[in-house]
Amino acid sequence: MAPVQPLIDAFITNRFYAVKTLLLVLSLILAPALVAQPASVRVGIIGLDTSHSVAFTKVLNDSAAAEDVAGFRVVAAYPKGSPDIESSVRRVPEYTAAMREMGVEIVDSIEALLEQVDVVLLETNDGRPHYEQALPVIRAGKPLFIDKPIAGTLADAIKIFEAAKAHGVPVFSSSSLRYTANAQAVRAGAVGMVLGAEAYSPATLEPTHPDLFWYGIHGVELLFTAMGTGCQTVQRITTADTDLVVGVWEDGRIGTFRGLRAGKTGYGGVAFGETGIHELGPYDGYRPLVVEIVRFFRTGVPPVSAEESLEIYAFMEAADESKRDGGAPVSMVDVLTRARSEAATH
Repeated sequence: MAPVQPLIDAFITNRFYAVKTLLLVLSLILAPALVAQPASVRVGIIGLDTSHSVAFTKVLNDSAAAEDVAGFRVVAAYPKGSPDIESSVRRVPEYTAAMREMGVEIVDSIEALLEQVDVVLLETNDGRPHYEQALPVIRAGKPLFIDKPIAGTLADAIKIFEAAKAHGVPVFSSSSLRYTANAQAVRAGAVGMVLGAEAYSPATLEPTHPDLFWYGIHGVELLFTAMGTGCQTVQRITTADTDLVVGVWEDGRIGTFRGLRAGKTGYGGVAFGETGIHELGPYDGYRPLVVEIVRFFRTGVPPVSAEESLEIYAFMEAADESKRDGGAPVSMVDVLTRARSEAATH
């Protein structure tokens, strides 16, 4: 008669491997489903005086959202815009109603918003209150995207990034023009080193903001996407219908922005490189920016550095100074130094 213990051991061993095999099979079956269902992240919006709020929500709250934006849903919004900008006052009721139709809860304060969300989109069209609006978000430790313009002054933009750094909170800002396919191809090296570039966009003016902050930011962001940082001096020629801003980079490269206020307008430009010449347009809509925002929220890594964003706004503030000085060249270092001093004392 065969010993009993070896039979028991064989039974236990076989059962162990059978269970292990079953668990392996189940993990292979369930893994794709688990990957395809990211944890839900609650998104809040501050400011309903811009079409961006509605457009971004349509992308994120789409029941058939693609994987690159899946798992992020706008759940609450604080609608307040600007009391002294007519377009803001007019838009808020319309966009508030549109958000409600998409199932977004409308709250009466930023504090109430922060209780319900994990990440925030600061969309107020007016850059002047952005520092005050961003500060409670940063203090609450919520990752923050700030739409254009990042602030109403370069000094306030500096204060926002300094607060974010002090609290260890990721923040970034960008125009959607940065993420046109052609501009990103140039940024990635499609023409080798960019030796120069020209960009254009509408440049409507708003008396409460530095001239290019309001709408020219789109073309300026496109210019810096191609050229990168390192601009040293800025000169501006301006008429009622057109702005022409020339930047000279530290290595001798030249980049220009043309702001359009008459005739046919659009977004685009040209990059001149070592190995080719490449268009920077056309505009590809909001979705590429939303994809980058979601990637930022997932990783906590800003795709645009604070240094580059601040140089973009210094370029535009320098353009205003050049306008006041009759088109004289203005030092970017001087503009940034004055703004940092102002930020430190207010």
